[in-house]
Amino acid sequence: MRKLSLLWLPLAAILVLTLGFGAFLNAGSASAAAQATALPLPEPDASGRILYTVQPGDSPFLIAAKFQLDINQLNILNNWTSDTVLQEGQVVILALASTPDPDSTATPTPGADETPESAGTGTISVLLFDDVNGDGLRQETEFGIANGAVSVTHRTGLASRQETTFSLIDVEGLPVLNTFADLPAGEYTVSMAVPDGYNPTTGLSKTIDLTAGGSVTLNFGAQLSSEAQANQLSPEEGGRSPLMGLLGFVLLVSGLGLGYYNLQGRRRR
Repeated sequence: MRKLSLLWLPLAAILVLTLGFGAFLNAGSASAAAQATALPLPEPDASGRILYTVQPGDSPFLIAAKFQLDINQLNILNNWTSDTVLQEGQVVILALASTPDPDSTATPTPGADETPESAGTGTISVLLFDDVNGDGLRQETEFGIANGAVSVTHRTGLASRQETTFSLIDVEGLPVLNTFADLPAGEYTVSMAVPDGYNPTTGLSKTIDLTAGGSVTLNFGAQLSSEAQANQLSPEEGGRSPLMGLLGFVLLVSGLGLGYYNLQGRRRR
């Protein structure tokens, strides 16, 4: 009996080791399965952005792995580069989602001559107007100013555009605006630089919230400086006349010609 019990000892040890190794493999598989499960995306905010607050140890690649997102898409949304280092508490964009209109019950089918608006985008229109009376408010008789510079910039750098202002009028006699279409929804800073010879009559920077599918129109005013206004007065009012300037130039050239002719005549004598 003693020999038989001794024979069972190695077999029992082998059985225990086998069961323990199997439990270890199962635990590893469960851990791997847990890591492979993506975290649910947070709810989008009012502007349609899905945001995430950076936690200790987070990096762009780790965030992409947490939510199983494309790292290239994250780089584009957040303007990241290969050298980007995230700070704890920093807010990053995971994705953009369109915000549905609660009053809408059906989505209309656009006609053949209509272009459906891009989901999650909006439009900002800007006018730099000639504020003749200087009150900071545009009147119907005050139109656009050319050669100013307007820029729109997303708070996170997601979009940034710049255009030169112009003084065009459409077929209805209304000023043509600088229009920035297909902008991702979010917070924007709109800045204006007036051309030389003008002084601003309104603030030159405004911050607005652009919603998905929304449209915002902004007016910036500027007025001719005192020197520029003096140059535009009539000759009777003390201004400069282009015709008189041209006549003066002709007289100057004629005088120089007569002087040269007289000098040559004296040398020949």
